[in-house]
Amino acid sequence: MDLNNKNILFIKQSSLGDIVHALPVAHALKRCFPGCRLGWIVERGLEAVLARDAAIDRIHPIHIPSTSEPGAGWPVYFEALSATVAVLSSLRRSFRAQPYDLILDLHASFRSGLFALMNPGGMRIGFDDARELNPWFQHHRLKVVSNSMHAVEKNLLFCSFLGCVPQKDDFYLATGPADEQQAADFLGAAGITLGKRFIYLNPAARWQSKFWIPARWSALCDRMAAAGVKTVFGGGPGDLVHINPIVTGMAHGGEAAIAAGRLSLPASIALMKKAAAYVGVDTGPMHIAAMVGTPVVALFGPTHPERVGPYGVNNVVVRAEGLDCLCCRKRDCGHQQCMEGITVDMVYGHIMAVIAPLTPE
Repeated sequence: MDLNNKNILFIKQSSLGDIVHALPVAHALKRCFPGCRLGWIVERGLEAVLARDAAIDRIHPIHIPSTSEPGAGWPVYFEALSATVAVLSSLRRSFRAQPYDLILDLHASFRSGLFALMNPGGMRIGFDDARELNPWFQHHRLKVVSNSMHAVEKNLLFCSFLGCVPQKDDFYLATGPADEQQAADFLGAAGITLGKRFIYLNPAARWQSKFWIPARWSALCDRMAAAGVKTVFGGGPGDLVHINPIVTGMAHGGEAAIAAGRLSLPASIALMKKAAAYVGVDTGPMHIAAMVGTPVVALFGPTHPERVGPYGVNNVVVRAEGLDCLCCRKRDCGHQQCMEGITVDMVYGHIMAVIAPLTPE
């Protein structure tokens, strides 16, 4: 199938990690068919991941309030319905002006199926195991042979169907010179000079059940400092409410380097590229670090690492083994045994094993 001169639409509007998992498909298609033009429907606020990427020719930012956020009440459902109608109308106008020949529905939901229908014509492709009646929207359904398949491998089924073999070079995230400079300026201001090892920490998540004990984060940072390794806290402005208690509990918290809320998303990606390792819970930035090749030490409890763990050979998943409730997929938990079973010694040992092969200072 020759896709040169074809317009191809990606539907993967959220979340951050899911978008990262889908990007290798776009990179592979652009490499195999450099004449194709790629569009992408993405939730507003996440388009920065795509904005620097030369493979993406057209971005369709949308906004629909999430009904899965903690504390979301009935009014949010009405807001989401109203926003969905407005988005469908906007997409329909946009697609009529510039229609797509292929629609790749990687989001696999009822709503994403509706998005695809707004395009006049074109072949719609999705997964055969998609939820919410999504397969009924598709002209072709990709067969998923295992429900434990990693999200990246599952997305690469699109490459197989379209006759494009993915390569190692397709796994990257694009940043620009301004992003690299912003990251370098932050490190300089934090006293982390060129050649100084640091680890990027991300202790926050959307699910309450994914959080590790703040006092253990504090103890981990103190041990890393004693080993001569600086820690940098990453994330967004909303994560400071979780980061500040950790810093307060550190022996030398006043020296903590906090990037959360101070860098753009592309600059945060550039910062992760420079880190000796990434340490955090199961969340979007974890997938960014894995995609840019930074070794990941990931703390897992309620989610399934085989499906959504850090993708790559240089990464480590830390979890309390032997619990019946592992991978429960609960967003809230009253006991959090899976996360409480992860000790500071466990995490510290894995970090040192990961960064030890790196060139010493």
